[in-house]
Amino acid sequence: MTVFHLADEGEAADLAAFLSRLLHYDRSAAVRLQAAGTALAVFGRPPSFEVLAIRPARLAKPYEDGLDVTLDVTVSAGELLESVDESAATAAVPGAVTGPPWAGVLPPRGGWQGVPGLPAPDRLRATVSSAVAEFRARTQELAPERRTRAELDAIGREIWSRTVGETRLPVRALHAAQSLGFLRGGEGAGELALFSSGAWLRLRTAYGSIAVRRAGLGALDVSVR
Repeated sequence: MTVFHLADEGEAADLAAFLSRLLHYDRSAAVRLQAAGTALAVFGRPPSFEVLAIRPARLAKPYEDGLDVTLDVTVSAGELLESVDESAATAAVPGAVTGPPWAGVLPPRGGWQGVPGLPAPDRLRATVSSAVAEFRARTQELAPERRTRAELDAIGREIWSRTVGETRLPVRALHAAQSLGFLRGGEGAGELALFSSGAWLRLRTAYGSIAVRRAGLGALDVSVR
């Protein structure tokens, strides 16, 4: 079984926390792993947000498995979490699983350009808090007979599809970033940036990235790799 040697205990703890958050939204979640050299990228899709989350991790030594020096596999998030040993800063790669459709639709590797108009970090966090409060208030105001899944989903779509500042980034991307531990205050808060490449937007933070396709993940013009 292939074992990753992560850079330190903190890196292992952060990876475990990310996997735990994904599993909170989907107990059968899968993640796609890509590793090359001393870099590991973990891709996941929390279903509530309709975005792709990317958690980078640093490896203590270059990835190598026999004659292969790169890894690209989709595995169970739960099994990967169980294999993380924080004290040893290691994680074992579980057996591959049949990937969900999103796992074949990843953002491009290059061609990213900076997008202006992203508000300051404190304003971004305030935007999420305001949106969550509005959703709760509007749903609580519904008469019992109107509090259906369809009605709740309609309110959610209206709120979370709003755009952020002067950009086309939907608020749901901010909500996902905060819920997955990417939109934190303190050290690293100033490293937020927005990029675009083709139909993709990517919110990059010091702790991970949130990527979203402007046309939606189910569009037909995606590149599959």
